[in-house]
Amino acid sequence: MKINKITLLVFGLILLVSITLPVPTESQSNAIIIGVLENRNYAYADMMRRSFELAMDSINARGAMNGRRLQLVYADDGGHKDQGVKAVKYLIEKEKAVILTGAYSSSNTLAMTQTADDLDVPMLVCTAADDRITQHGKKNIFRLNPPASEYTRGLEQLLDQKLKPKTMAIVYENSPFGTSAAIRMMWFCREKEIEIVDIIPYHKERATADYIDRIITPLKNRPPEAIFMVSYFKDGVLLVKQIRAAGITSHLLGGAGGFTHPKFIEATGDAAKLMMTATLWSPDVKNQLARYYVDRYRTRFGYTPDYHGAEAYSALLVVADALRRSGSTAPGDIREALQQTNLDTPFGRVVFESYANFERQNSQPTLVLQIINSQSTCVWPPELSPL
Repeated sequence: MKINKITLLVFGLILLVSITLPVPTESQSNAIIIGVLENRNYAYADMMRRSFELAMDSINARGAMNGRRLQLVYADDGGHKDQGVKAVKYLIEKEKAVILTGAYSSSNTLAMTQTADDLDVPMLVCTAADDRITQHGKKNIFRLNPPASEYTRGLEQLLDQKLKPKTMAIVYENSPFGTSAAIRMMWFCREKEIEIVDIIPYHKERATADYIDRIITPLKNRPPEAIFMVSYFKDGVLLVKQIRAAGITSHLLGGAGGFTHPKFIEATGDAAKLMMTATLWSPDVKNQLARYYVDRYRTRFGYTPDYHGAEAYSALLVVADALRRSGSTAPGDIREALQQTNLDTPFGRVVFESYANFERQNSQPTLVLQIINSQSTCVWPPELSPL
């Protein structure tokens, strides 16, 4: 049989295309996609991504779900509502994520959770703190971290039982995160008859030395015994340095957020000496899973993570546990599995409950760190304190 040149050419082209086209890999064709919402503009972005990846390595090494590996796909929400909504739709509609996690900024997570709920895809929030995230009846939305109004419970106990200030000023960045924590502290001061001498909201986007110096001017004239601050990393560093530069010697108290960042002590130097801050977690907790996570993280990346990393790592463990128990990737099955979660993680035991005005909300005791000898040391509750 004669084969003409045209036939040979066509056959050769088909062969060439079949060789050069990418063959779907196991991870591309059979992996279960988990969408991770992150904000690359924030100081904790790398810590959280590294923690997600560490957890994913362990999960896939043990065998994820019926032989199928889990795969992370990231989308940057930019900390803005519109971009966050687009990121959620991208992960669900294009990447086919069966569940979402992450979400750092409270200011846009409300919109992202609404979009995920509308698209009927479960979402486990692990960092965004606005109370309303788990208060609006969204059946697909679960949260691992405590809401903002609960961040300062440990600090409140320490203030009530040990520090006992008579006067306080409250300085906070005016996003939903900062506002919620500040309002909680206002109620605490009212209950304990602590006089609030000043309430000072500020815009973190405007935070410069001159701006901060201007807003704290009232504190120079009438320094309170304690100053409670709710800030992110960069504005928190600037705020502490400017308060001390102004000669204000009040006890400095932080509402978690940027005050727990591993670089905070280095960035503030002596200005933050003996400062206390609320935190959601500490490497000092007596938890073997926490020690395992910290040791792995420190070995690979050279520094100790804070609660943001523990939240990310633990969130992925919760997601993997739910997927194993769900038996499928159908939204209803994943929701049901999440609702039945009762899992020990580095962040503590995770159980989603309804209480007060919250639904599908995990609740954790909160701790207090103090900067002693240039290190963050857990000083509350007393049983965790080495002092």
